[in-house]
Amino acid sequence: MSKYKEYKVLSLPNIHKDVLKRWNEENIFEKCINSSKEKPNFTFYEGPPSANGMPGIHHVIARTIKDLFCRYKTLKGYKVNRKAGWDTHGLPVELGVEKNLGITKEDIGKNISIEDYNKACRKDVMKYKGEWEKLTNEMGYWVDMDKPYLTYDNKYIESVWWLLSELHKKGLLYKGFTIQPYSPSAGTGLSTHELNQPGCYRDVKDTSAVAMFKIVEDDKSSCLFDGEEELSFIAWTTTPWTLPSNTALAVGKKITYVKVSTFNSYTSKPITIVMAKDLLHKYFTEGISLSDYKLGDKQLPYKIVKEYKGEELNGINYHQLLPYAQPTDGEAFRVILADFVTTEDGTGIVHLAPSFGADDNLVAKQNGIGSLTLVDGQGKFTKEVTDLAGQYVKDEFYTDTDEKPKYPADVQIVINLKDNNRLFKSEKYEHSYPHCWRTDKPILYYPMDSWFVKTTDYKQRMMELNNTINWKPKSTGEGRFGNWLENLVDWNLSRSRFWGIPIPIWRTEDGSEEICISSVEMLQTEVEKSISAGVMNTNPFDKFEVGNFSEENYNTFDLHRPYVDDIILVSSEGKSMKRELDLIDVWFDSGSMPYAQLHYPFENKDIFDKNYPADFIAEGVDQTRGWFFTLHAISTMLFDSVAYKNVVSNGLVLDKNGNKMSKRLGNATDPFETLDKYGADACRWYMISNAQPWDNLKFDSSGIEEVQRKFFGTLYNTYSFFALYANIDGFTYSEEEIPLEKRTEIDRWIISELNTLIAEVENNYEDYEPTKVSRLVQDFVINKLSNWHIRLSRRRFWKGEYNTDKISAYQTLYECLNKVAAISSPIAPFFMEQLYTDLNSVSGKYNADSIHLSSFPKSETNKIDRDLEERMDLAQKITTMALSLRKKERVRVRQPLQKIMIPITGDKMKYQINSIQDILLSELNVKEIEFISDDADILTKQIKPNFKTLGPKFGKDMQIIVSRINQFTTEDIKKIDLEGKFIINQDITIDISDVEISSADIPGWQVMNQDGITVALDITLSEELKEEGLARELVNRIQNIRKDYDFEVTDKIEVDVEKNDKIDSSISNNLSYICGETLANSLNIVDVLKNDKISVDLVDDISVNISIKKI
Repeated sequence: MSKYKEYKVLSLPNIHKDVLKRWNEENIFEKCINSSKEKPNFTFYEGPPSANGMPGIHHVIARTIKDLFCRYKTLKGYKVNRKAGWDTHGLPVELGVEKNLGITKEDIGKNISIEDYNKACRKDVMKYKGEWEKLTNEMGYWVDMDKPYLTYDNKYIESVWWLLSELHKKGLLYKGFTIQPYSPSAGTGLSTHELNQPGCYRDVKDTSAVAMFKIVEDDKSSCLFDGEEELSFIAWTTTPWTLPSNTALAVGKKITYVKVSTFNSYTSKPITIVMAKDLLHKYFTEGISLSDYKLGDKQLPYKIVKEYKGEELNGINYHQLLPYAQPTDGEAFRVILADFVTTEDGTGIVHLAPSFGADDNLVAKQNGIGSLTLVDGQGKFTKEVTDLAGQYVKDEFYTDTDEKPKYPADVQIVINLKDNNRLFKSEKYEHSYPHCWRTDKPILYYPMDSWFVKTTDYKQRMMELNNTINWKPKSTGEGRFGNWLENLVDWNLSRSRFWGIPIPIWRTEDGSEEICISSVEMLQTEVEKSISAGVMNTNPFDKFEVGNFSEENYNTFDLHRPYVDDIILVSSEGKSMKRELDLIDVWFDSGSMPYAQLHYPFENKDIFDKNYPADFIAEGVDQTRGWFFTLHAISTMLFDSVAYKNVVSNGLVLDKNGNKMSKRLGNATDPFETLDKYGADACRWYMISNAQPWDNLKFDSSGIEEVQRKFFGTLYNTYSFFALYANIDGFTYSEEEIPLEKRTEIDRWIISELNTLIAEVENNYEDYEPTKVSRLVQDFVINKLSNWHIRLSRRRFWKGEYNTDKISAYQTLYECLNKVAAISSPIAPFFMEQLYTDLNSVSGKYNADSIHLSSFPKSETNKIDRDLEERMDLAQKITTMALSLRKKERVRVRQPLQKIMIPITGDKMKYQINSIQDILLSELNVKEIEFISDDADILTKQIKPNFKTLGPKFGKDMQIIVSRINQFTTEDIKKIDLEGKFIINQDITIDISDVEISSADIPGWQVMNQDGITVALDITLSEELKEEGLARELVNRIQNIRKDYDFEVTDKIEVDVEKNDKIDSSISNNLSYICGETLANSLNIVDVLKNDKISVDLVDDISVNISIKKI
């Protein structure tokens, strides 16, 4: 007869490795996919990672979330295709290649050809593919890695081009010269969603400057001058590097400005300036007269000479601040009106450099103001800025090998202003400044020719569709994502790079005609037209066969640069058309994956129709304005549909102190080492149970160890207990199922709790709440199955005949173990697989090759007994409270006590306690239970405010509440205890959590009140009780010796105890009990033990010598 596998020790890493080996050998994942071909679809989209970087511990949590819901839906009878993908384009790849090759963007096309550079990118992008596949395999993330989608694949690109052409047909692609976020370190523009990735805005301390712009004295400014030799506008900036490019000043039309007499704090010379009246307090001190000021004083006096409205200053000219160059595209150096000017900070006068600010640029154009762009694409000053030419505008742009100037550019400009008496004030200013998400370097706002997607046309529809998506958490969908959509701007699609998907638009030189290519077939045809017109000589697509979708056919060409750059098409008017040189935003690549992974619409239309939109996606919170947005934008604009119905946005993984993990700080956790040490199940369970997926996780390996010990250790011990006794009794589940009504109450209770658990777990899986699932299962396994059902049923397994009651105990425990394995398998796939295998290899009750090929258990509502669950819950609560009182008084659990008193609130509670009386007497080790009425004088309840809850909830009203609680009568206490709330006045109602209710101790008793239940424990010990307590301690020591001797649980023994006056009467008076519990045929007290005696300590310095012999 086969036996259940027994283990000497729990080793989750070994189970992990054994199960993983079996899965790989038996192709369990493939069977999982193939066995569900005729089942309904559940569509999951995998967000593509980039394989040119190593995976981290944060990828384990993200992939666990993805995997567990796919496993769950498979158990529920769905076909869940899981196609892997690789994000192969973009800055992460290019910057890595540049670093490896020791080049910069400027070298590409000069010192290295675009062709060779892109070949290096194609190779480098899969640099860590093996490590990613290893992590995926070892953590049990089931996804098809054999046939992944690749964003650099020609088929993928063709689908992306088709999407772009559809946008083009709808008039949603346009070219514009605008001020855009630009990364000099990366050499490309960025979209606003890239700029809004977490961590892109950082607090930095920059040198600020309040510059003095000398006013031109003429007819326009006559209202300002009244005999002053010199008069200046003052304007504040946190980017002094933009001052050389200043061409205008902006004021608010209705803001009040003042002409002020004061001093230059650097020269102490008298000056007259113009600024906003409401901001005087930021620069000057009240109550000081001009005559009192002397050189070196930190406090500046001032005197208002005259007031003006902003509209009176409009059109006044000023002298150029830093005369390096003159604008050629408009007027310059005059005051204009702008709505965005405020008096929140600065001086109320805004310095405008139209080339480096979108608002500046717009208002400048509206007023005919020209621009100066005295910074190049590398972030360096141009030659016109003679004293700063070639210097970076930001110190962060210098590399370790660059020779840096003594002072940053901002400081040099401030010094220049000071030397020329053009500086009013300068100081370090802390503010939030945007950085590039890939280079970690500051960005600049820069004038660029870019292609845009007109996402603003679909802003309202995007918001409407977003409201239909189930966001987890909801706050991300309504807040972070919803707010993003409300403030949506057009999507900057252009990237001035080399390795990526080329924009498929060909234009004439004058921009009058353009064509957007939608397919390779279309491009092949257009090239033929170009050849016929004598523009091109050969067709790079001449080997391409239309309608042949084989890999071989699609590898006969390359849609990347530089090959597509060489293609010149012909317009309908016969003009040459060249491709727009930009690439597209890499986020458009990934946002196209629902279509491009299937080469839609060229192939797989039926598959696409069945699998769109996705039922579920999951990625980190940083994708809210990345992949989540691009998926949503494309699907809304082209398909008027959501791209996904449910989305889980997981938080960050921090170190145990709440700091961001990084190799530089030395606090990063190696995912491979962690999986190897603890096993994937413990890691997965810890990450899911410790915090909601969308909350940040403070990763601490001690938490994994706790999960190993508490949850998996308890479940392992429960199975080991079952296997040990089932093997002794030969239980293989071959008997007829014992009907529920014929099972003991404790079995009916745990079966009821099991079915309640299954229903609650299923509801939470369906609601994408995995943390609640894990915690429900933990509570069931630890507190209900192990600490209650098995503890109360233990004697049924190891004592008595193999009868209906014992079979019922085995069947009940088997069912609990098997169904717990099934409902937990999505989170802990390895251990639960082994548990399922160990159970069913003997019983043959379930015949699926793997638990992951089985079905999710159904909750049998007819087996749920709410009344029984309520009664047993009451028993557990009373037991917990009484044991807590024992612990407080250091009264051992093995020491019997005479009585427990329980106040009852009514007939229902009395009935419930009566029905669980035997359990309470046994578990509490008391002789009797006495009921008293809830208002009996013997117990006095006390109440006090719970300041931890009252403060945050009621704030200033807390003192009113505290005063009223301190005046509570016995009736008031009883009312809030029973009803759970209490009305303080017409505006304030408190609940039971806002107070702490306790009971005053009774002499000789210990009292506790919790959750509306009160227990009083009699801790007075008679001699008889003391003797019985000693007997129980002796039983425990004999049982331990049996284990140490490796006796079988059924072995009979003989016991000899050396005479000891402190324990002899205890043995004599409890002889039958001791023998029965230890399977002793005899127990003799002898004068002296000579051989094989063991000295054991009992309690209170009482020790005894024992000899045990197996019969």
